[in-house]
Amino acid sequence: MKTVIRDNTNKKDIVNKVFNKMGIPSSYVGNLFDDLISIIIFNLLKKKKLKIKNFGTFHLRKKNRRIGRNPKNRINHNIIERNVLTYKASIDLNKKINTNAGK
Repeated sequence: MKTVIRDNTNKKDIVNKVFNKMGIPSSYVGNLFDDLISIIIFNLLKKKKLKIKNFGTFHLRKKNRRIGRNPKNRINHNIIERNVLTYKASIDLNKKINTNAGK
């Protein structure tokens, strides 16, 4: 059987790290994490912008309906109107990431 190594971090990993570091029960941390995500989504839908100091800014942007084309067979398709979430890291977060990049 082949061992698969994950590169990404998921909710369970974050909950376990908080539990190990602070000793708060994982069920409580999981609920707290879910509430935090709900608050972020609610504020994005309401205000279209969310800024978290020393972390970054999220923007909810509306993309209009347009016609797209498959370059392989040149068939046109309608691309529906949708909301797109963009993120820009703060200067402080960029500095922290780049100072630790060479280590």
